[in-house]
Amino acid sequence: MTDIVLHLSSGSGPKECEWVIARLAEQFVKEAAREAVKCDLIERDSSTAGSLLMSVSGNGADAFAAARVGSIRWIGTSPFRPRHKRKNWYVGVRSVSATNQAHELKDADIKYQAIRASGPGGQHVNKTDSAVRATHVPSGLTTVSQDQRSQFANKKIARLRLSLLFEEMREEAKAQAKGSMWQRNRKLERGNEVRCYEGVKFRLKR
Repeated sequence: MTDIVLHLSSGSGPKECEWVIARLAEQFVKEAAREAVKCDLIERDSSTAGSLLMSVSGNGADAFAAARVGSIRWIGTSPFRPRHKRKNWYVGVRSVSATNQAHELKDADIKYQAIRASGPGGQHVNKTDSAVRATHVPSGLTTVSQDQRSQFANKKIARLRLSLLFEEMREEAKAQAKGSMWQRNRKLERGNEVRCYEGVKFRLKR
């Protein structure tokens, strides 16, 4: 696993935002190739279509990732509801460090279990018991990783997903303490987007 991991998320957005996430991942791969940077899909979250992880490596990886972390806007007509008036759709990208995970997450509290991969999965979905389920015993939170070739790599991804869940729980708790989850969602939409794409071909709007 590389040092730079990008987490692409549709947040609480509708199905259109989940669609944007998938297309945005494809666009990142194309942009990386033009910049001589390697960008690959690590794994799509099996529990939601609106969350996936990508790895970035090579010379220029830091700059490539930094230019894409934040709120990203896509301008276009909904592929599912053509008559929908909304034309602006927002998703979020953040950089996740595999070595800088939630301090609440103690290794002693995590139970790992080798399981057989199931579902469509990724390009190299396993046919053996190398998939891994990670369970945080005190909270009951569970994540699964199955797209990596080795059990060791799947274990790392499963733990990383647990860290993301903890971070999301902290953010939600802070938002609720302030009295409104709506404020958090609006902050993503109204924030200064770092990139803006337009149309089904995802043309970068400058």
